[in-house]
Amino acid sequence: MVYTGSMKLYSWNINGIRAVVRKGEIQSFFEAHQPDIVCFQETKAEQDQAGFAPEGYEQYWNSSRTKKGYSGTAIFTKVTPLNVTNDIPETIAAKHGLIADEYGHSNDEGRVIAAEFDDYYVVTAYTPNAKDDLSRIPLRQQWDQAMIDYCADLQTKKPVLYCGDMNVAHTEDDLANPKPNRGKKGFTDEERLGFDAWLAAGFVDTFRMFTSGNGHYSWWSHFARARERNVGWRIDYWLVSESIKHRISSATIHADQLGSDHCPVSIEID
Repeated sequence: MVYTGSMKLYSWNINGIRAVVRKGEIQSFFEAHQPDIVCFQETKAEQDQAGFAPEGYEQYWNSSRTKKGYSGTAIFTKVTPLNVTNDIPETIAAKHGLIADEYGHSNDEGRVIAAEFDDYYVVTAYTPNAKDDLSRIPLRQQWDQAMIDYCADLQTKKPVLYCGDMNVAHTEDDLANPKPNRGKKGFTDEERLGFDAWLAAGFVDTFRMFTSGNGHYSWWSHFARARERNVGWRIDYWLVSESIKHRISSATIHADQLGSDHCPVSIEID
């Protein structure tokens, strides 16, 4: 399919595609939004287990090779990519010290897919969680450096549209209760500095191009009616290369889409 005009790109941590299919929520999402490209994180399945194949879309999957039913990413697209690459390239992973820790090897868990299109790369990633005891902070720092290096290298060839669950609220406006969460997973200085490094590498937080202030969240705890009360965190993002930001016409959080503890986030590119 050759595409002209604007494109609608979505990212959604679905926290288990089989469950979202059973609930009928992924079906209603495709019907309502008609995405041109959608990137999923935490698929927690192999492609043949999903039970969902929307008409008109090609599917590209990267499932965990070490722990079945864990992590995983996928890209569903109406436009055929020129090339698709899974995982962080081994040379970059090794350069930044990405090795197995007590939880496993983050580069074996199906966390990254890069799809090359005519005008840009679309890269999706499910960033490792720092864990409640912050035991994965060292891994997180290596991961952030490796992913930035990878995407910075790609953007020397053409612009990059990077999306996914980044497992960090960047600023105090990106979570409902910043003060009690300071220093906890998802809001540590180390993770927030990792986000700063994306911006320093020439990437732009698209949502903040259009919307300022708090109250805009993409993840909510299952506890204490957090979603109903909008006590959430903005940890799902679309970052784009500076060189293409002028083509981004909107960036939206779709908090009304149910099915996961995360909601989809989208951009439109002209």
